[in-house]
Amino acid sequence: MSDPSPSSSPKPIPTIRDVAKAAGVSLGTASKALSGQGQLREETRQHVRSVAERLGYFPNDLFHSIRRKRSFTVGLISTDSYGRFSIPLLEGIEHALGEAQISVFLCNAKDDPVLERQHVESLLAKRVDGIIVTSRRTDPRPSLDLRGAKIPVLYAYAQVDDPAALCLLPDDAQGGYIATGHLLRLGRRNVAHITGPERFGAARERLQGMQKALREHGLKLSKHRILHGAWSEAWGYQAVRELLQRDPKIDALFCGSDLIARGALDALRESGVRVPEDLAVVGFDNWEILAEAARPPLTSVDMNLLELGRQAGRRLLRMIDGRNEPGVQRLPCRLVVRASCGSPLYYRKEGDAP
Repeated sequence: MSDPSPSSSPKPIPTIRDVAKAAGVSLGTASKALSGQGQLREETRQHVRSVAERLGYFPNDLFHSIRRKRSFTVGLISTDSYGRFSIPLLEGIEHALGEAQISVFLCNAKDDPVLERQHVESLLAKRVDGIIVTSRRTDPRPSLDLRGAKIPVLYAYAQVDDPAALCLLPDDAQGGYIATGHLLRLGRRNVAHITGPERFGAARERLQGMQKALREHGLKLSKHRILHGAWSEAWGYQAVRELLQRDPKIDALFCGSDLIARGALDALRESGVRVPEDLAVVGFDNWEILAEAARPPLTSVDMNLLELGRQAGRRLLRMIDGRNEPGVQRLPCRLVVRASCGSPLYYRKEGDAP
């Protein structure tokens, strides 16, 4: 077998000494220019960086991390196996942390305490600068067990009972309020509510926001117009069948999720009820793949998870810098208006009170 030609040999990785030599500067000047430290003329700094880029030189992140006592990484532990909530959150988190040149390790704990503990141990071994915990529901969960480690932990679309923890959540009550207020502004007065199990905090809070909007218009929500069940299309379909038999005067429906709303729209269509002419429908989550494909397209409350993720990333950076802001903080939702509520302002977004 013949020896490989010189052109096929692996190209040596350039070092900072190579950069200094090619740029015609001292090793110390090259180090200052590439690290952003020290006092140098801007022309010198830019010249060294240009040479480094041409040579394909990349700084030794491990060295800089040790020197600064930072790893420039954070962990994201999620129990949202489907990614419905964690993916937009992750996008927002990465946007905020990327600006600070921090990378994110994503760990799926799948509601398994043993697996979550393994992820925590792995992240601690990697010396991450902080951890964000998220979930597929906002009901309280146990605090993360750090085994005595002193690193910042933030809960986004998740919460714990620890008053020293920072928990960022969507404002479900405000979401229910703006959804109902929109229906009332359209002239609807006989509003019903189909939602998930009552044990879920999100279901209770969305209902509370709905009731507040009705009270401000001198209206009450009768118990027979509130139906709790599963977070599913099948439940939305079944509940509408029951409602139409029980109360044919209903002219508007606020659903606690887009899945429920999709089932409700199917049942209304099969029953000959025109949406939105006879009955207006609003969902919750703004799950676009469902809402936009619904017949008709579904008006829905958006929890602003992308922005919630951005806020989580920014708050974690402040915590890493030693600025702790404990407590439960709720971020406002917005309404994405489509054809199911009968508004001519298709795709209008609003967050104002009714």
